[in-house]
Amino acid sequence: MCYNLLVAIMKNSKKSIIKALETIIETQAGTADKVQKVLMVGAEVAPYATVGGFSYVLSYLSKELVRLGHDVRLFMPRFGFIDQEKYNIEMVYEGLKVPTDNIEIPYLICNVKSAVSPSGVTVYFLENNEYYEKRANVYSYSDDSIRWALLSRGALEFIKTGIFVPDVIHSNDWHTGIVSNYLKTSYAKEPLLSDIATVFTIHNLSIQGYMLDHNNVSELDFDDGRSAIADFFSDRIKKQNFMRRGILYSDVVNTVSKGYAKEVLTPEYGESLDRLLLEVKEKFFGIVNGIDYEEFNPKTDKLLFQNYDKSTLEKRSMNKLALQEEFDLPVNQDIPVFGFVGRLDFQKGVDLIVRTFGHVLKDYNVQFVQVGGGDSGLASMLKELKDTFPLNVGIHPYPNFTLPRKLFAGCDCIMYPSRFEPCGVVQLEAMRYGAAPLVRNVGGLKETVENFDSLTGEGTGFVFNDFDEFSLYGQLVRVVELLKNKGLWRRLQLNAMSQDFSWTFSAKEYVKLYELSEKFRTKTLVTRNPLYN
Repeated sequence: MCYNLLVAIMKNSKKSIIKALETIIETQAGTADKVQKVLMVGAEVAPYATVGGFSYVLSYLSKELVRLGHDVRLFMPRFGFIDQEKYNIEMVYEGLKVPTDNIEIPYLICNVKSAVSPSGVTVYFLENNEYYEKRANVYSYSDDSIRWALLSRGALEFIKTGIFVPDVIHSNDWHTGIVSNYLKTSYAKEPLLSDIATVFTIHNLSIQGYMLDHNNVSELDFDDGRSAIADFFSDRIKKQNFMRRGILYSDVVNTVSKGYAKEVLTPEYGESLDRLLLEVKEKFFGIVNGIDYEEFNPKTDKLLFQNYDKSTLEKRSMNKLALQEEFDLPVNQDIPVFGFVGRLDFQKGVDLIVRTFGHVLKDYNVQFVQVGGGDSGLASMLKELKDTFPLNVGIHPYPNFTLPRKLFAGCDCIMYPSRFEPCGVVQLEAMRYGAAPLVRNVGGLKETVENFDSLTGEGTGFVFNDFDEFSLYGQLVRVVELLKNKGLWRRLQLNAMSQDFSWTFSAKEYVKLYELSEKFRTKTLVTRNPLYN
């Protein structure tokens, strides 16, 4: 390799020099061709259980990692609503005893089943009648702490069977944050588990579990993360912060964009964990999410009224007319259409959208359409806006899995004015379909959307800074005015559609993270946590 570099220098070939250097770096890392065995553990995985965006992250990321040649498998609960016949789910291990650390009920008995996902990834399902099968929903039960402790410890007990022993366990969000905690304490001397590294991904730091306000928790209820994990049935486990423990005990921690990784180190966005994250900054990284470009493809998407691509962008207008008809709005190609896709949550700035359109619709003939369920108060605000401007507003304040694609293909502009945003994928999906994103300059939004410059023709959307009606109003007017210039708007659309936020790049970054976690494994906490001194 050094010989190749010498030859390249002698030939004065810049490309050859760069290539030779890259080869040396990869080889010195010693992991360029290593196949990683990874078990991803999560509360939800698409298409089996889908509530939040991270279910798709696990699904698409695992698919891409397998495509790259790695042995990646998923571990999740087998909820009662998951159709076993539809997905060909079969028994793998019957009678798995999961310790609870409770004297009266020392074990919970589970089964482990498996299936191959539509994307070709092996998925293991932890089956338990009481905590998963009888539940109609994924979240929001008073015993959620037990349910996720069972999933976390169940994954480790499954590994002990030897059916699949990974190099790395990749846990996700607060639900499975204690996987690393268990691994480094209760399972530290288990032969099959002692060499496993851990990666913990924070998808949303603001949700840290249970019902305690983590920003105002009392001293009596505060969990520093260093005490032993309480038994499943104690009141104390409900007050232990699984998110904090995931950060403390995992070999490597990441969140879903570099922008958000920087923001959570500050009190404004750190949700009372900013000081902890600063302390472990050397093992904390940001990797932006992606989207599946096979799944989200306007050229082949069967949900669209009219398919199109960059070379046939003029056909896209048919989807706008179809969208207006779908929401019973005046069908007119010249009326600007704004859209919002996502859960109704104050994080997403839905209240700001409603307040701002209350002013905009008084003076501008524009339309607004919305899809997504969630907070009932925000749903009421949307209904009131619809009642006030029935010819300009169309809403569907319920979850839906087909309408979002129609919005991406039919709207001129998709709005995402979040208070904070770890990453967000809606803006990526919108750009893929030629809808310009209008976003606030936070988190992953500022990392993925570049403000359009009408003088240079560069940029992919509209970006503003302050979370207030004046700032959003100004951007809405920008969109309306730019739409009048057909040439510039087409340039903006082509810029957006030309972006590559496929999972390929992000998956390769995760491979690096897995490799790094194995190097950090013997260093993390062992020298710093009092439990090990």
